[in-house]
Amino acid sequence: MIKVGIAGARGLSSLIGFNQIPDVTVEALCDLDEAFLNEQARKHQIPKTYRVFDDMLASDIDAVVVATPMHLHVPQTLEALEAGKHVLSEVIAGVTLDELWWLIEAVEKHQQIYMLAENFCYIPENQIVQNMVDAGLFGDVYFGEGDYLHDIRQLAVRPNSRTSAVDKTTWRKYWQLGKRGNFYPTHSLGPVMKWFAPDRIKSVQCVGAGWNHDLGFRADDTTLTLCQMESGKLIKLRLDCISQRPHNMAYYALQGTKGCYEAPRGLGDDHKVWLKDLHPTCEWRALSEYPEYLPARYQQATAEQKAAGHWGADFFIIEDFVHAIKAKSKPAIDVYEACEWTAVAFLSELSVMNHGRAIDMPAFRQNLTHCDKVLRI
Repeated sequence: MIKVGIAGARGLSSLIGFNQIPDVTVEALCDLDEAFLNEQARKHQIPKTYRVFDDMLASDIDAVVVATPMHLHVPQTLEALEAGKHVLSEVIAGVTLDELWWLIEAVEKHQQIYMLAENFCYIPENQIVQNMVDAGLFGDVYFGEGDYLHDIRQLAVRPNSRTSAVDKTTWRKYWQLGKRGNFYPTHSLGPVMKWFAPDRIKSVQCVGAGWNHDLGFRADDTTLTLCQMESGKLIKLRLDCISQRPHNMAYYALQGTKGCYEAPRGLGDDHKVWLKDLHPTCEWRALSEYPEYLPARYQQATAEQKAAGHWGADFFIIEDFVHAIKAKSKPAIDVYEACEWTAVAFLSELSVMNHGRAIDMPAFRQNLTHCDKVLRI
């Protein structure tokens, strides 16, 4: 039996996934907000509660989900790894470049499973595209893009509650909307990086649209980030968490030598592809016409598994994390990928503040020396 503890009572997207897997139990929940902690533990029948993270680590749990605010991800992960626990960390992996090096060093030292919980890689349509890429239907893919358009300004403040008559500024005010560049890249980047694997990012450039809508935040209304790959191929990311507009948090596109894919933009649009070898005319076809490229486990999933959230993604990512623990195998999104995808946030911040200058990506690889862990600008 694998016993799991979750840090962050507001981050329970993994709960249904764990509950759907045999020989796994969510044994503990940890949060500073005692009233909310107890409420969620009762609601989800979690037997043990903790307000102190170290106390939860001292219990007999085997794995920890770090679902706390971003600036706590690395400190809590380091503690968990040192305590001999496996870790599934919510995105992004850390909030500084130094933290990413600490994270890699800890994973290499303690040899526990560390996996980044980038669930957008597990969206069914992204999995279909992945299998089409692997089958060569797009030919040689050379351009991809991802958008994360989600007005989150209201999340920068938590309204007054039963314990306080004053609205409380949240961590998002500083660690997201207080940052320039693409401060939240992994939802947009992760799936495209999987399509481009094993290619790596060589450099990052970012430009911002400035402050046109709400002067209360440091973040630009919109940023565009270009990731030049080691192969010379290109990924474009757009982030906008400020503008008033309909949300589109999962837009992707892919271009190859033999075909292309685009996700919906809204208003009845659908996932669509054009594949040179299958389509006699150069016209869009619905991605849904190719259900055979959906992974078998998605096709065979139960209604409860599909209801786990993010179109079933929140079950399959948990399944992969548990498999890695049981098999003692490389996780689906390992620490090196987690750090490379996350580092786009920091490099884009440097770039946008230096007029779009290209910033080289550090080499996130195994067993590097301190001299190898450099940022070239």
